[in-house]
Amino acid sequence: MSATPEQPDINAIVRNAMSSVHKRLSDMMVLQGRALAVANQQRTDIKSLHDAEFKVFSQFGEDGIIQYLIKETNISEKEATFIEFGVESYLESNTRFLLVNNNWRGLVFDGSERNVETIKKQDFYWRNDLTAVHAWIDRDNINQLISNAGFSGDIGLLSVDIDGNDYWVWQAIDAVNPVIVAVEWNSVFGPEAAISIPYDPKFFRTDAHYSNLYYGASISAFEYLGKQKGYSLIGSNIAGNNLFFVRNDRLGALKPLKAQEAFVKSRIREARDPEGKLSYLSGDARFKEIIGLKVIDVIRGYEYPLS
Repeated sequence: MSATPEQPDINAIVRNAMSSVHKRLSDMMVLQGRALAVANQQRTDIKSLHDAEFKVFSQFGEDGIIQYLIKETNISEKEATFIEFGVESYLESNTRFLLVNNNWRGLVFDGSERNVETIKKQDFYWRNDLTAVHAWIDRDNINQLISNAGFSGDIGLLSVDIDGNDYWVWQAIDAVNPVIVAVEWNSVFGPEAAISIPYDPKFFRTDAHYSNLYYGASISAFEYLGKQKGYSLIGSNIAGNNLFFVRNDRLGALKPLKAQEAFVKSRIREARDPEGKLSYLSGDARFKEIIGLKVIDVIRGYEYPLS
């Protein structure tokens, strides 16, 4: 009696095929990004960060900005290290292109254990020197988390995006001394007031206010903090949600900007209604949605309701 041939595992075949397609697409994206980075290096018409933007794995044009800044600041091989917070599954991030294209060493954090496990299962995790850590970051634990992961001293890039206590966490960091800092900011707060949400170690954006518009800090608040820490504001991405700072001893030919010069009025329509559905608020209607919520003037140190 002949043996019955084993039936092929169709699900496994499909998974393998999808994985292969995804790998090829990622490789093509990296090649395209590399070509754009080389082209930017040869340009003489880059007048602002907006001119340098391109997207590979970043949310918007941050990949191009970062490639431009690491060239302008002459990042050394010893400094070719990054730290990034709030990366989710790392499919979209400010540093993945640095990891796979520039071969930088990196440390990433996310508050979801599932996200960190997903990162560790990707081939870029073993192909590159990346450390992924599950942690809920606050200003009291951040330096210990960085040190425990084996990172210290001068690094090329720090990227802060935790949708809330970004100001307070960057303020606390002294375990590393980054040349470049990328930080998420809240354009809805406007260009003038130097304000942040009050510090709360358990802050969660959606729980804080249903609109998802109440988080982070203003551009003027970050400009003030940058000055306190020895950094100059170089600009925002064109989407108006990420700021870039360079350490003063590494500015070279880069031109520092005032907050009002660098301000970009974001057109991102991510607001939610009380039921959690997108409300597509835009312009000044976004600010009106969070009037009455408390903020802190980071220069004078007092809290007041938005009005």
